[in-house]
Amino acid sequence: MKTFFTLIKKEVRRIFKNHVVMAIFFGAPLLYGLMFGYVYQKAKLTDLPIVVVDYDNSPSSDKLIDALNDNENIKVVTVLHDAAGVKKLIIDHDYQAVITIPENFEAAILQRRYPEVVVDINTSNILTANFATRGIQAVLATTNAGIEIETLKKQGLAPQYAAERFESFKVQYNRWFNPGNSYLDFMWPGLMGAIMQQIFFMGLALSFARDFEDNYFAKLVRISKYSTYHIFLKVIPYAVFGAVMWAAVAAMYHFFNIPLAVESGSMLLLTTLFSFACIFTGILFSIMIPNQLRATEFLMIIATPSFVLSGFTWPQVVMPDTLKAIASSIPLTNFLAGFRKLAIYGGAADDVTNQVKGLAIHTGVTLLLSIILLQIKINRQKRRQQSLQKKQA
Repeated sequence: MKTFFTLIKKEVRRIFKNHVVMAIFFGAPLLYGLMFGYVYQKAKLTDLPIVVVDYDNSPSSDKLIDALNDNENIKVVTVLHDAAGVKKLIIDHDYQAVITIPENFEAAILQRRYPEVVVDINTSNILTANFATRGIQAVLATTNAGIEIETLKKQGLAPQYAAERFESFKVQYNRWFNPGNSYLDFMWPGLMGAIMQQIFFMGLALSFARDFEDNYFAKLVRISKYSTYHIFLKVIPYAVFGAVMWAAVAAMYHFFNIPLAVESGSMLLLTTLFSFACIFTGILFSIMIPNQLRATEFLMIIATPSFVLSGFTWPQVVMPDTLKAIASSIPLTNFLAGFRKLAIYGGAADDVTNQVKGLAIHTGVTLLLSIILLQIKINRQKRRQQSLQKKQA
């Protein structure tokens, strides 16, 4: 037993000497615990942006808009008097609902013709749709009853009888973009994006780190002294394998009958840039950290929280600015934002300009840094080889 406890003490010392184990075992729970705590700190979604199309422009419609703004779950960010361009606004700003107040709304209420308010809910994200629907339903029900009771009181009906007749207008609810509230249509595309990022990260993290460890890098340097040569030597196989895997993912959309338009030129451009952003990120870490295990571990630290931070499920509008900045530096964030606009909202190429630009910049920066750092390592390796040749001579 004495030997056993002695070995335990040695094992503890070895754990504390291993910085990677310390960072993962003690750092990861604290880091992710704090990060996810800040993400979900509000515990509920507030001020979800909605649009009101007001064809009536009357005191009654103004009162309804004010009531909508008083609800904590929703916030009227735009009031239009024409529905033209509403879909474009949703694509650009991810608005959660469109409420249409009909023409002659106030007059129809006074004449007891029961006008109809139309509520179009953006169900591309089931979570935000539920919060927005709950807030809108509460406001419309309360306002509906209040208007009817006040109208009946003015007509001389006793308050106790007026309270029993509480409908002054009708409400029609429509679901946009995911009308069946399918959790498969909602979650599966986002999860597959996160998985594809992960496989690119993990595959490329091993590329140069493995060469440094088994000294294969020295043989490569004898063949070419240019970093771009070696980088694209690594990139081409993974790019081809990645294309095959993306084709398999696209086929699975048909297999599972997911009604999303994923086969278009704009989607191909977005997916290609996303793939190269992930590939060059993996290569950069593989060059910076010449150890397969550590390079993989560091990329895992980046990849693990990326789906939560991307805003695909829990919207970024309620996240702290620091986390938004971190999320914007991860390829998955731009990819999923662009994917939602193209595949779910049915947007066009110009709708994903910001996401394409973000991925292009990420790709360019990581490629440039990879070229510079690898060239430094190549030059060092060349000097070592020359020095060794001089000694042997």
